[in-house]
Amino acid sequence: MTKRLRIVHCFRSPVGGIFRHVRDLAEAQASAGHSVGIVCDSTTGGEYEERLFAGMASTLDLGVWRTPMQRHVGLGDTAAALRAFGIIRKLQPDILHGHGAKGGVYARLFGSLLRVSGSRVARLYSPHGGSLHYDETTTTGRVFFRIERLLERITDHILFVSEYERRTFRRKIGDPTVTNSLVYNGLRETEFQPVFHAGGAADFLYIGMMRDLKGPDLFIDALARAEQQLGRTTTAVMVGSGDDLPRYRAQVERLGLSARVCFLDPMPARKAFSLAHFIVVPSRAEAMPYIVLEALAAGMPMVATAVGGIPEIFGEGSPALTLPDSDELARKMAGALADPEAYRATMPGAASLRARFGADVMAGKIENIYYSALGYTQPETPDAANRAIGSRVS
Repeated sequence: MTKRLRIVHCFRSPVGGIFRHVRDLAEAQASAGHSVGIVCDSTTGGEYEERLFAGMASTLDLGVWRTPMQRHVGLGDTAAALRAFGIIRKLQPDILHGHGAKGGVYARLFGSLLRVSGSRVARLYSPHGGSLHYDETTTTGRVFFRIERLLERITDHILFVSEYERRTFRRKIGDPTVTNSLVYNGLRETEFQPVFHAGGAADFLYIGMMRDLKGPDLFIDALARAEQQLGRTTTAVMVGSGDDLPRYRAQVERLGLSARVCFLDPMPARKAFSLAHFIVVPSRAEAMPYIVLEALAAGMPMVATAVGGIPEIFGEGSPALTLPDSDELARKMAGALADPEAYRATMPGAASLRARFGADVMAGKIENIYYSALGYTQPETPDAANRAIGSRVS
């Protein structure tokens, strides 16, 4: 009989792609009969994320534990780490899976401390970009990459979400010295249902974290320049939250776009998709963004920057891809509005997306990796793949 595992996912901020990835995994693993818990920061996220946590609570045997976690190293880090370690020790995990830079550090350090006390725990790490976004030519980047190399000594497996992410690890840190795998993010079958637009839908949608790394400033500048190229006004909806939101509101006002750009709080992705005809993903850096997969599965035509793993979704040379530059984005946006049907025809088809980015494939591969990291015989048919995929709130 397949051993049921005690799985704890540790990460810092419960927003964006990492949170979506963890939610999908946790739901799949709980449906497969495993005991699953989450440990993350209590100071980030808002009402939308609280509702998501509430919806998950009844399915997670090990619960949702939130405690303050600093983004950067600081004086409060030691106290925060001790609190998180105390929680994880009580949960007695077989699998401690760290996501992102902070979660990766915690999972590997705490897993090693548990091993010293006699626990059999596997320490897994998914970068999700994280520290890999740093520039290797800077002092900060070199320090972080040295830490990453040292942490490999206490890592049992690294999971990459895109080939780009694995190449970046090799370029900035070196060839991984531990076993590693590429497992793409996955979509549920329900996410391939088309989205119908609401009456009075805007031209363009930005949805994501309000921080420069994700490019909302580029989107706003590109919107103004697309209007100049088209010789008419355009409309947009921007959905998300973050510390930099006031700055983007001021940018919209400065460019005279206030009457045509609407800011909305975070909401389910598919609800946001219904608010506009095109989605724009103007990121400066990414690993394998869920929002791109979700939007394409829902039939949303898209303009996206060719960064991170995004070209792995579209294919190299796709006419939908451009540079993270406001002028280049504006040209693509204007072209999409000028001939919407022709532009829509350039998007990847649903069949190819299903074959490569299925949630059942993702869950099954990761479950097998867990068993392998613990030294157990892998199940012939991964329960996570067969029983995990149900309806969910995006």
